[in-house]
Amino acid sequence: MPQPRKSQISLIDTPYYHCVSRCVRRSFLCGIDKYSGQSYEHRRGWVESRLLFLSTIFSIDICAYAVMSNHTHIVLHVDKSLTDDWNIDEVLTRYHKLHKGTLLTQKYVMGDRLSQGELITFDETVELYRKRLYDISWFMRNLNEYIAREANKEDDCTGRFWEGRFKSQALLDESAVLACMAYVDLNPIRAKLEKTPETSKYTSIKNRLQAAKSKRPQPRTLMPFVGNAQQNMPKGIAFSLNDYCELVDITGRCIRDDITGYIDDAQCPILVRLGLNTTQWLTLTTEFEKHFCYAAGAEQMMNSFKRHTHHQRLRGMGQAKVLLKQG
Repeated sequence: MPQPRKSQISLIDTPYYHCVSRCVRRSFLCGIDKYSGQSYEHRRGWVESRLLFLSTIFSIDICAYAVMSNHTHIVLHVDKSLTDDWNIDEVLTRYHKLHKGTLLTQKYVMGDRLSQGELITFDETVELYRKRLYDISWFMRNLNEYIAREANKEDDCTGRFWEGRFKSQALLDESAVLACMAYVDLNPIRAKLEKTPETSKYTSIKNRLQAAKSKRPQPRTLMPFVGNAQQNMPKGIAFSLNDYCELVDITGRCIRDDITGYIDDAQCPILVRLGLNTTQWLTLTTEFEKHFCYAAGAEQMMNSFKRHTHHQRLRGMGQAKVLLKQG
């Protein structure tokens, strides 16, 4: 039975979430439809462009993404504290880039004075918009509804394009976050659509590698890697970009059946820091969704999430003990 969204998202436990949306039509979201022979490959560009645009509006960072033929994977980081610091003008400027707002918010933006009675309603509306700008459900709604409208327009039809709800998994510790990011980045290789991360179109790893090879800064629309943990850490993923990209590349070679590859523990400082061995890592990066449902992390973190979201039981507790144990 589907769980209410409040039982899947708990910012007390983690700001990181893995979201998956799947298409319900026989025709593909992207790629080539084997029934009609028609190509929908250009739609992957729609999804990527919209996704990266939304990251500039919401206080939600994109850690990883992969746009596949009939589904999308996104790893998100919710930065609620950033939204709390925005003033009224910042909230309305961002929100109005996506929605018209109300007559009162439009009136405020135009510089008109509001009466005392109007100000009460206006303040309530601004706080509602503020909450929406760090709400994963609103983020995914603004992504999926936009793509559905564009696809329906192109197909000259109406009706549901996506499954009724997107799937959400809470990533409760850095091991779960890094493993899930790699799982997402390696989707095209597991599906045998691509051979290497740098050729995996419409993925975050290709986006990051293109910038690195061109000696450009990390993409602003993606959450940056900021190096190993230290004092006064900037916001970002507390690992080296080079280490992560190398690990994803080696893992991709292991996943491919036609290339002999292995992961040398001595060459993978990320695995050492995470306390994972190569067997655990390969299992996580090939079967992440199989082993975890609403949350993934070490056993202690899973129990905390279960209490805060009022689950009686949480699928994946056994795997948490085996795959994401520390040390």
